[in-house]
Amino acid sequence: MNGEAAEESCQRLAEELSSRPVTDISGFAERLAEALYRLDQEKFGTLPVVDLTARFGSPFPQSSDVFLYARCAVVAAGQAVWESVFFDADKFSPYTSSECDGEWLLYVPDKAYELATGEEWDRSTRYCFESYSNRDGWPDLRD
Repeated sequence: MNGEAAEESCQRLAEELSSRPVTDISGFAERLAEALYRLDQEKFGTLPVVDLTARFGSPFPQSSDVFLYARCAVVAAGQAVWESVFFDADKFSPYTSSECDGEWLLYVPDKAYELATGEEWDRSTRYCFESYSNRDGWPDLRD
């Protein structure tokens, strides 16, 4: 993927995964969901979008979708980057850029499954990767 979740690289990844057993596709989906879930933390989600400003120059907050796509971009950048952000939240900031969008990575497991089986995948994973679902990462959101 060359460190980016571009449409073309994610398509290639889906094609590669589709040649493997369905259990490998499921495993990829699980690992991806867990990696995204673990990044779902307040210290990352409250960082502003690095290259935008709001009215009067104030920081532009990430939306839930932008935060999800930024987490995807961190995962696509590789394990070393993924691990490094936990030790230094500032290393997450570049992935909030409006130019950095990892959304395509979300579709890889579904596309791989469809290519492998000819069917749509109605899947769920152990971890929910939607923004703000990691209650441990967002202590102020706990019930």
